Formats: sequence, structure tokens, C-alpha cells
Amino acid sequence: MSSSTASARIQLTTDRLVLRPWTMAEATAVLDDTRSAHWADDFPAEGDRVIAGLFDQNPAWLGEYGHRLIIERDSGLVVGSIGLFWPPSEGILEFGYGIVASRRGRGYAPEATRALAEFALTAPDVHTVSASVELSNPSSARVLEKAGFHRWATEENMARFRLTSPDHDQR
Repeated sequence: MSSSTASARIQLTTDRLVLRPWTMAEATAVLDDTRSAHWADDFPAEGDRVIAGLFDQNPAWLGEYGHRLIIERDSGLVVGSIGLFWPPSEGILEFGYGIVASRRGRGYAPEATRALAEFALTAPDVHTVSASVELSNPSSARVLEKAGFHRWATEENMARFRLTSPDHDQR
């Protein structure tokens, strides 16, 4: 395995979750509506289908700092996805996430968000991780707040949140 392939396989583990990079086979299964025994009954959600359809145009999203499946450690089932929209722009890396309806309300989204954001801040040339949330989705805004993000802008129907590396001011 080459070093770039090895680094792309880095998985993050939290108390209850594993965040593992997607494979092209999984993306193809999502796009072809091929069910896997390792998926929660309501995975994939629409957002997962959209991301799976963009990997061909954005191959870096399958890399070390790309998109990941969210796997429940107890069941081994995929219950959502979370990802970084690589590459960063001026030190800022945007991300998005989604948990299937059957697993919402368990704190998985903030747990996964916190883990991926901390990892993202270790990436070269990244000092800030950001996300945009529709104002009509207060639960998603609460996920970001629970994960340590701060609202820094509100534009039209969107709230922008960010988490900045603690040592960014000293750079």
C-alpha cells in the first residue's frame, strides 16, 4: 500500500463512533441503490447520495482530509456521513454532516463533528473549520454549538459557524 493510500485510510474513533473514509465501492453502492447489511435501514439519506455523486469530480474528498462514513461502534452500522470539503481556502476548511433520522437525538452529530474538526485542524495550512446552517434548521446549529463552534455571521437564510485553532493568533 502506498503512503498516500495508507494515509487515506486513517479512521477516527470516538466513544461511540468510528469515522472511516468512504471507498469508491461504497459510493457506487449508494448511487446504485444497492443495500449493504452494514448500513442502518435508513442509510443513505439524500445528502449521502449527493456526496457520493461528487467523488468523481472531487477525488481529494476520498483522501485523508475528506469525507467519512459515521459508524455506530455498538452495532457496526453506518448511520450517516461527515466530510471536509478539501482543499482549504485561505486556511479555512468547510465541512458538512448528516445522521440518519433513526439515530438522531443520541448526540452522534456533535460527537462526530468534534472529532473531525479536531482532526481537520491538524491538516497542513488549516487554521479554521467552518460550516453553514440554514436558519430554518436550529437543531443543526445546536450540533455545532455543542461541538464547540461559534456563530460568526448570519447572511440571508444562513448562519455561519467556525472553530479556529487555539494557536492561530500566535502564527
